[in-house]
Amino acid sequence: MADNEPSEDAQLFPRNVGERLREAREAKGMALSDVAEKTRIPLRHLESIETAQYNDLPSTTYALGFAKAYARIVGLDEVAIARDLRKELDLNYYREPPSMPYDTSDPVRVPTGGLAIAGLAVAILVLIGVGIWYGTDWFQRDDAPPAPIIAASPTPEPIATPEASATVPQSGGQVVLTAKDEVWVRVYDGNDKTLMMKTMQPGETYEVPQDADRPMINVGRPDQLTVTINGAEVAPLGTGERAIKDVGISADALRARDAAQAPGTAG
Repeated sequence: MADNEPSEDAQLFPRNVGERLREAREAKGMALSDVAEKTRIPLRHLESIETAQYNDLPSTTYALGFAKAYARIVGLDEVAIARDLRKELDLNYYREPPSMPYDTSDPVRVPTGGLAIAGLAVAILVLIGVGIWYGTDWFQRDDAPPAPIIAASPTPEPIATPEASATVPQSGGQVVLTAKDEVWVRVYDGNDKTLMMKTMQPGETYEVPQDADRPMINVGRPDQLTVTINGAEVAPLGTGERAIKDVGISADALRARDAAQAPGTAG
């Protein structure tokens, strides 16, 4: 009867995903930091998965993606791990963090009432001075010759030009990533050297170094990033249905990507 007790306990109290991942890691003699180095997932997120503290993770999508990457490293079935983790999340293990309103106002740049009145007074004095100078003879010498009479000529009609719009420059340029929502991002160069890795907050921006060697990006929710070149927005990096990796984000790479996606482009 004693031999059956472990199996009965396993059925009554099944191990969660975090315990299974930890046991597989320990069986391989790996430290949690080894998994973090191989998956490039922050250590605190891996600790949250092992202890089933899913509320500390950015979102459900991140929880599933991190767990699958962890399972691949320790030799577990990532599909089964993701399926079981989804069941745990559906049992109210995970609660989406409340979204915080983002205040776009900048009260520092709002001029004070006194400054606005002073500016208005200066503008009025300038207009009065111009009117006196050109509308009266107060400042003209008595012996000054009369002003020549110039025949009025018809003023040519202005040539209508299309309204200028922001366009992507043809070469080079400063690439800027702006987070629409909380999103984990890693930017690295062609030698896999990390340039930036963090969870960006709504409204936060990051300027990709222009001298970086073939900069690329790894992001789980590409639809939550706005990408611009010198202030001109380019096509989104993805729809958000899946994470992307090794996608070039230099100005030339983004320009070539937009050209390839343009309607009527061959290939």
